Amino acid sequence: MDKEEEAQDTEASDLEQSINWYQLALEHLMIHNRNWNEMASPGGLKIFVRGEGCYITDIEGKTYFDAMSAIWLMNVGYGRKEITDAVYDQMRKLPFHPHSQTTIPPIKLAAKIASITPGTLSKVFFVSGGSEAVETAVRISKQYQQRLGFGKRYKVISRRGSYHGSTYATMSLGGTPAFNRGDFEPLLPGARHVPQPWCHRCDYGLEYPDCNLQCAREVERTILFEGPESVAAVIAEPVSVPAGVAVPPPEYWPMLRSICDKYGVLLISDEIICGFGRTGKMFGTEHWNVVPDIMALAKGLSSGYLPIGACVVKSEIAAKFVGTRKDTFSHCFTFGGHPVTCTAALANIEIIGREGLVENAAVMGKYLLEQLQRLYQHPMVGDIRGIGLMCAIDFVKERKTKERFKPEDRLEDRLTQKFAEAGLFLIGRDLTIIMPPLIVSRAEIDELVSKLDSCIGEVERELSVG
Repeated sequence: MDKEEEAQDTEASDLEQSINWYQLALEHLMIHNRNWNEMASPGGLKIFVRGEGCYITDIEGKTYFDAMSAIWLMNVGYGRKEITDAVYDQMRKLPFHPHSQTTIPPIKLAAKIASITPGTLSKVFFVSGGSEAVETAVRISKQYQQRLGFGKRYKVISRRGSYHGSTYATMSLGGTPAFNRGDFEPLLPGARHVPQPWCHRCDYGLEYPDCNLQCAREVERTILFEGPESVAAVIAEPVSVPAGVAVPPPEYWPMLRSICDKYGVLLISDEIICGFGRTGKMFGTEHWNVVPDIMALAKGLSSGYLPIGACVVKSEIAAKFVGTRKDTFSHCFTFGGHPVTCTAALANIEIIGREGLVENAAVMGKYLLEQLQRLYQHPMVGDIRGIGLMCAIDFVKERKTKERFKPEDRLEDRLTQKFAEAGLFLIGRDLTIIMPPLIVSRAEIDELVSKLDSCIGEVERELSVG
């Protein structure tokens, strides 16, 4: 960089620093799932300007360890020049393509995904993100049943506490309180909900294994109650993060596969968070040797470097959309299969493979879960669970009864503030999700757990717990 360029950069930097970015944000920006009053409160809004590895730095110059991988997707970490260089090259060559045609990057990416997904999952429909991927999976399920002659199969069974997206259809499937469902009802017809395989807070008040897997059997009961001729699909995350990293018993997913096969119902695996190494396997259902009929992908597909998602289907399902124009899968998105986003995803997957990040997630995930056990010394820690680099701490007011904290205790505010002061980017809730990037090291895990230990102790003293 010559002196003239340096002077221009300094001038631009000085100009940016003179702007009140917080005020501009409060005046014009609607941040997802944030209330204006929350953002306007002291420390309520952070503006991040750069990242490197597992760390992010805000506009004030404070650096944080990102214990959430942004929003559970920064698998390869920040600052990956390989990805940005590949994206830049593709943008210079060809930034987009004519409608209903394609380019080389989505072809290469589809072939790559087909080579790493299990079974006959080999046909890929690209979209812009997770909500669109799930929406696509649902539409494929319904149109596939139509092609088989089952025109009345329109119902989809999902699980309470799950999150499958923010479009109208996917919000109807999700059972998380992330949205005020009452504001949008009536929701999509045909959405049915069953319990999670969450042993720590079983809907039936039972203990595994004496429970006889009632959570899985409820799927079959619901199919029979609704009528098998009316159910198109069952959708589930391999491990539900919104439900508090509810790792299912080993028999659960094989039972789901068996139930769906028995009644001709398609099984959709929502791998948007679990996919691309997060659980210590490339895809979550591989832990139970189960191959779903349809797989929804996003987040870790590009590690957040650009928005992209995908729906992957078995070849035998895709074959039902071959024939006349009437047989075509009727669905499209403007930016699906975008050559630049596909380029980012290809570079991302190459990094995951080259650096052994799936294996690192398994090894470091085991180490993280082991180190987190020391937090049981805190009475407000009710349960710690996880799989791979996906862990959760269940905070309780009383461990034996599993009583939650009350709103007036302001647990979320207290924890989040303590974490921020300690240099952790982590949202504290009664169910606090910990998901560092897959590149995390033992030393970084030691630092993370030490800070968690200190922060939890401070909050306990403030709330007089124990």
